[in-house]
Amino acid sequence: MSLPLEGLSAIVTGAGRGLGRAEALELARLGAAVVVNDYGQPGRDGSGEASAGPAEEVAAEIRAAGGKALAHTGDVSDFPQAQRLVQSAVEEFGKLDILVNNAGILRDRMVFSMTEQEWDSVIRVHLKGHFNTTRFAAAHWRERSKAVDGPVYGRIVNTSSEAFLAGSAGQPNYAAAKGGIVGLTTSTALALAKYGVTANAICPRARTRMTEDVFAGFEAPDAGLDPLAPEHVAPLVGYLASPAAARVNGQLLVVHGGMVALVDRPRVQAKFDSKQETFTYDELDALLTPHYAARPPGETFAAAEVLGLKRE
Repeated sequence: MSLPLEGLSAIVTGAGRGLGRAEALELARLGAAVVVNDYGQPGRDGSGEASAGPAEEVAAEIRAAGGKALAHTGDVSDFPQAQRLVQSAVEEFGKLDILVNNAGILRDRMVFSMTEQEWDSVIRVHLKGHFNTTRFAAAHWRERSKAVDGPVYGRIVNTSSEAFLAGSAGQPNYAAAKGGIVGLTTSTALALAKYGVTANAICPRARTRMTEDVFAGFEAPDAGLDPLAPEHVAPLVGYLASPAAARVNGQLLVVHGGMVALVDRPRVQAKFDSKQETFTYDELDALLTPHYAARPPGETFAAAEVLGLKRE
C-alpha cells in the first residue's frame, strides 16, 4: 500500500526545531522527500550565529528512518536565498509539490515601547519570509502547469497564530505579521487554484521555544503525550499537504492537543443605515453608543480566555 505523499517533495521552513521539525518528520513518514530548511540561529529572537546543525540533524533523522531529505540553511526572509531554497528542491527531487512555511522569530514588546527594528525584523521573517518562498514556489507551479496545459500538484501550508485571532498585548509585530499571513494565504489560494494548487493556513498551539513564555505555568504532564506537543499539529499539516485535501483551499484552521477547529470568515455582527443622505456624528452616536453599551462586559475577552487557557 502506497503512502499518501509518496513521490512528492516538500519544503518545510524553520524545520530544525519545534513545530517545523515535527512537520518535516510527519511529511517524511507519509512518504514525501523533504528539504529541511532552518537558518539555525539559537535565539528565538533571531539572535546568535547561524548554524547548519539543526537542519542537518533533522535531515539525518529522516534519512536514518529510510526517507529522503536535504538540509538547507538559507534565510527565507532574503529574497534570493528563498529562490535558491525552491531551486534546491527542484534540483534535488525533480520538482516541488509541497511548501510548509513555518520559520519565525519573536521580539516581544508593548506597542508604546517597540523599536522600529523590532517591528521590521518580525514582519520580515514571518510575513516577508512566507511571501518569498510562496512567490518562487508559485512561479514553479505556474510554469509546470503551462508546460502540461493543465493543473499540477501544489500545496501550501502557512503558519498563522491565535495571537492574530485573539490579540496579544505584548506582540503587536507578531500579531500583525500573522494576520498578514492569513491575507497572503487567501489571496494565494484564489490566484493559484486554476493551476491545481491549494493554500491554507493553520493557527497551531504547541510548546516550543517560541512559546515558552505563553505556556509558563502549563507544565507538561509526567506521563503520556503533552497536550501542547508539536506532534498534535503535524498530522494536520500532513493532511493538508495530501491529495485528500484537494478541496480544502483558502481556509484557516486552529489545531492543538487533538483538536482541529475550522475558522469561519468574519461575519457582519450588526448593520446600521443612515436615514438621510449620509451619516452625521449625532446619528452615529445615537446608533452605535447604545449598541456597545448594551453588550455584556464579558464579551471583551482576555487573550487567555479566547485561547481556552485557564489557570487552576
